[in-house]
Amino acid sequence: MASIGTVFRREFAGYFITPVAYVFIVIFLALAAALTFYVGSFFERGRADLLSFFQWHPWLYLFFMPAISMRLWAEERKTGTIELFLTLPVSTAAAVVGKFLAAWVFAGLALALTFPIWLTVNYLGEPDNGVIAASYIGSFLLAGAYLAIGSCLSALTRNQVIAFVLTVTVCFLFNVLGAGALQPVFGDAVPAALLETLASFSLLSHFNNIVKGVIDLRDLAYYALAIGVWLAAAAITVDLKKAD
Repeated sequence: MASIGTVFRREFAGYFITPVAYVFIVIFLALAAALTFYVGSFFERGRADLLSFFQWHPWLYLFFMPAISMRLWAEERKTGTIELFLTLPVSTAAAVVGKFLAAWVFAGLALALTFPIWLTVNYLGEPDNGVIAASYIGSFLLAGAYLAIGSCLSALTRNQVIAFVLTVTVCFLFNVLGAGALQPVFGDAVPAALLETLASFSLLSHFNNIVKGVIDLRDLAYYALAIGVWLAAAAITVDLKKAD
């Protein structure tokens, strides 16, 4: 745990050394607000909820989370600092988890800064704050799953752009599994039971379940398992690639 904490502090502080982190947060908040109020028709809906805010998170994160995760290992490999980094008294697993947690907390900070919209909806009406709190939890877990995928794919390449594109592609595929896009493609060629099984692996479907205000242990277990599996794959990949 001490090793993870050391890596976490090093990586988290690194986000704020340059103005990039601040630019990222400002753009994220601006786009989230624009999608909520203009595309999601927050005022026109006349409902005291934040569905028009949270419904865009899976697609907003589809580009913002890969932008965070693409540098986690690709940059270390490109600059050659990965060898020096891994010679420190820190295990590969601790390094992977520490870097991931730093990215996740940074994403959580950006998400937390959207709190004015929560205050706004409470000022305008009487929303179910339990559902909103659950939606924030689901959004945070979704961001973590995206970042875990990105961490693994960042370890595969030295090029941050390639890491970004790979992460966007994989995350998009995990989204559409639960967006009802498989049935029109495969029709009756694939059994419905198989399509339902594939849909159960969708990041989007589990997120939608939580946004409804129901925090099911199965959804929490899914995200915990998804993050754990991808981080384990990242640790294995870093070990295999560190000599390249």
